Amino acid sequence: MAQAAVPGILPAASLMAKPKPTFLLCFDFDGTLVLPDADPMFHPGLGQMIKQLRSQGAAWVVNTGRSLGQTVQGLAQYGLFMEPDYLIVRECDVYRPGLFSRWTHFGPWNKQARRAHERFVKDHSHFFNATRRFIEDSGQAELISDDDGDLGIVAASNEEMDRICLWIDEHQRVNPDIGYQRNTIYLRFSHARYSKGTALGELCRLLNLRAEHVFAAGDNFNDLSMLHPAFASKIACPSNALDPIKQNVQSHGGFVASRPASEGMMEALAHFFSGPRP
Repeated sequence: MAQAAVPGILPAASLMAKPKPTFLLCFDFDGTLVLPDADPMFHPGLGQMIKQLRSQGAAWVVNTGRSLGQTVQGLAQYGLFMEPDYLIVRECDVYRPGLFSRWTHFGPWNKQARRAHERFVKDHSHFFNATRRFIEDSGQAELISDDDGDLGIVAASNEEMDRICLWIDEHQRVNPDIGYQRNTIYLRFSHARYSKGTALGELCRLLNLRAEHVFAAGDNFNDLSMLHPAFASKIACPSNALDPIKQNVQSHGGFVASRPASEGMMEALAHFFSGPRP
């Protein structure tokens, strides 16, 4: 759901339609834009670089597994006072700023994703029952659900989650619509058609852009779908990215930064955009 209406009358300038961007800067949030253990958690120099690239036609996209409310809260919490141009949240829902509400659905994609997910959960009840039995018999992981009907797993360790993912991957060969989004010991099931990558692709379709017009960066397993030439021609990860993510970025000719999170993203933007913009 979109956020509540913004009180008061918006300035006339904010009601004017923004020109469509000519390229996108798409970042994962936790671990890529911000890192709680880093100093600073978010480097203001990255904000300045994004602002400069925006003046050249870029749109800034945050693509995260957080909910919409958690994302908006996180932007303020970590001092990112510059509002993104677009948000992709829950690894599938596409939002844009609205005139009278804070964020609104961009096109029919979000409703399609929700309907597909509901069918997915209903159609694969046997798989989820089998998953519950597998994790109860083989370790300490737990199958969980939330108020939105999302199903997920919390494991006791990365090694346990590795084993669970291998088990799920075996079932994917028979049921290719079984998808999941993993971040360390946390996993959320989803219809395989809806991910950070396909949501980014849908945003590009709505903006009449192609992968050649996209920079994307992330650090964890759930970022892999967007760190791919099908959705972004310029891909990067910070130094704190997991080794499989670094290997994926390198295999596609991307950029692996020597610094963590926002400082690494400053390196990445300098690498890809030191010359003329795309």
